[in-house]
Amino acid sequence: MRRWLPALVLAGVTTILLAGCAPARGADGDLTDDWPALRVPKPFSPATDTCLPRIIPVVQASTYETVDCARNHLAETIHVGTFTGPDALTEARPEPGSPALRTARAECDQRAREVLGGDWHTARLALNLALPSAPAWSGGARWFRCDLSETGSIDNTRPVNRTGSLRGALIGDSPLTHRCFDPKLIGDNLNYMAPVLCTEPHRAEFVGVYEERDMSWADFSKAAAQAHRRCMELIATFAAVPNNSELPYRAGSIYYPPSQREWEEGDRGVRCFLWSDDRKLTRSMRGAGPEGLPAI
Repeated sequence: MRRWLPALVLAGVTTILLAGCAPARGADGDLTDDWPALRVPKPFSPATDTCLPRIIPVVQASTYETVDCARNHLAETIHVGTFTGPDALTEARPEPGSPALRTARAECDQRAREVLGGDWHTARLALNLALPSAPAWSGGARWFRCDLSETGSIDNTRPVNRTGSLRGALIGDSPLTHRCFDPKLIGDNLNYMAPVLCTEPHRAEFVGVYEERDMSWADFSKAAAQAHRRCMELIATFAAVPNNSELPYRAGSIYYPPSQREWEEGDRGVRCFLWSDDRKLTRSMRGAGPEGLPAI
């Protein structure tokens, strides 16, 4: 009987092992089909309606930071859009001059006007466009961010620290709006525009903005006479005087175009100013008429 013992013992062990591997009640025996599916990772995207401690043209998730708009900040994100269609299929991020970036800039511009309650070109404001990093773009990020910031002056477009949201900032009598200036010259060249009250002696006044859509930066740089003519049209309308041969004897013009980079991104808003080189003004020329702005 002993020679059967090992076999009987082995058989018993086998039975125990098989019993230990039997499926638990309610299990199907497949260990690979009961785990929850992992979520597909989504590329980082910045938040809208937030304020920022700094302005950067390329945003990375690792350094992304926002602050409460009630605290000091340099910019406010008013919109986050998405590149779509052919613009989203490129291997590299859109560059200045590309149709994709001009489309994005136009969307930012429209959103800025809605948020502010007016055209940001008419005030001490700047609109900046921010994009994902190159690796993020390669990983599928297709967003663009629209940031508004307050600037120091018409000449100094660097952002300044502010508190509070810019939402509705151009509704009513806004302190940000361009009005009257006393230009400072070096010889015959404009050095800077010193803002003053329109009731104080001054020689310049903001009259409006025109858009130069169908011209390259190189061509615009050579077309000072055309920019002057377009601004003179705005001056005539603003001051309620005839746009005729007498207009140059009533006033001249000063204009501020966007920077080359802004132009190539799609910003074509040219700011125009009435310029009185032969006499000081002590009131706004809005609606002044021929008697208020005589030909001299």
